[in-house]
Order: sequence, then C-alpha cells, then structure tokens
Amino acid sequence: MIIVGLTGGIGSGKTTVANMFEELQIPVYIADNEAKLLMNRSKVIRRKLIALFGDEAYILKELNKPFIASKIFSNKAYLEKMNAIVHPKVASHFKRWFKKQTSPYIIKEAAIIFEQNKDSQYDYIITVIANKEERINRVLKRDNTSRKKIEAILKNQLSDKEKIKRSDFVIINNNLEETKNQVLKLHKKLLRLHN
Repeated sequence: MIIVGLTGGIGSGKTTVANMFEELQIPVYIADNEAKLLMNRSKVIRRKLIALFGDEAYILKELNKPFIASKIFSNKAYLEKMNAIVHPKVASHFKRWFKKQTSPYIIKEAAIIFEQNKDSQYDYIITVIANKEERINRVLKRDNTSRKKIEAILKNQLSDKEKIKRSDFVIINNNLEETKNQVLKLHKKLLRLHN
C-alpha cells in the first residue's frame, strides 16, 4: 500500500483536498486532528505538557489551545519540546491505523513533513499551495485570529517554493472546481502507480 503525504502551509486548503480524496473512498489520516485528540485523551501527554507549560496548559481536563498557541508561536524551543512529546504518540497511532487499511493508497495529512525531515516516511508527497492573500483570508474566516498572527505563522513555515522542490506532486488550490479536477487526475495516477 502506498503512503502519500499531504502537506502545505497554513490556509493552503490541505483539509479541503483531504476531503476530496475521502470522497474518492481513499482513507485519510489527519495528523493534527489525531494530535489534538491524543493531547486531550492521553494521561501521559497531559502530564508531560503540564510539566512543560504549567497548570494553565489544561482547563477542566481540556487542552487550553489559546494558551499553548501563545507559548509555541513566541518560542520555538517550546514548539520543539511539545512536538517531541506529541509526535511519537501520533506516529504509533498512525501505524496502528495504517495496518487496518485495505485501499491501494492512503493519504496522511501533516503540516510539517519537510520541517521535521519526515519525507522518507512517504512514498509520494503532495503539496497544496494557494496564493498568500487567499490563504490569509481563509484563516481569518476560519480561526479567531489576527492577520499579524497568521503572518507570524507563515514566516515560521517553509516557503511554498521550498516545499514544491521537495514534493512529487503539487495541487494549486485557488479554485474549488480546478482543485477537484487536479485531485481526480492525481487519484488516477496514484492508482496506476500502485498497479
């Protein structure tokens, strides 16, 4: 079974593209969603995050996302330490999930494949891109955040140019119909590659 990584910067539309693959009956694993679930469910992760960030890390046993976000975006060391706690758990969860799949290929959506030098874990990598203004507007609509915070996140992420260089496929996600066509073409290509 082929493991296809799906990545892209904030607001590029990774989840939209992932949903399109799901509509084609392809199993999709969204690493960020699983990480959030594990951060709330796992007692081990909770204990370690409280040790790292203090008691404010959780409110009524739920992850205090705004507090954590403010910590990790102003301090890269915090982000790295948090990733070192959460990512191994997500990786073993993914392995268990993967063993249950039976389709020709699966999609694993992860925002920081290249930033973490995890390219070798995938057979192919798709990068989703969109123009910067479009991305900022999407995130402003989606999240309760400011333009300044989004631009800070964009600065922290690898550039599209760099991601494209290291990817096998690129999906340009500025127009939904065109994106759907690109996903369909790529789906057929991946099925051929599997055979």
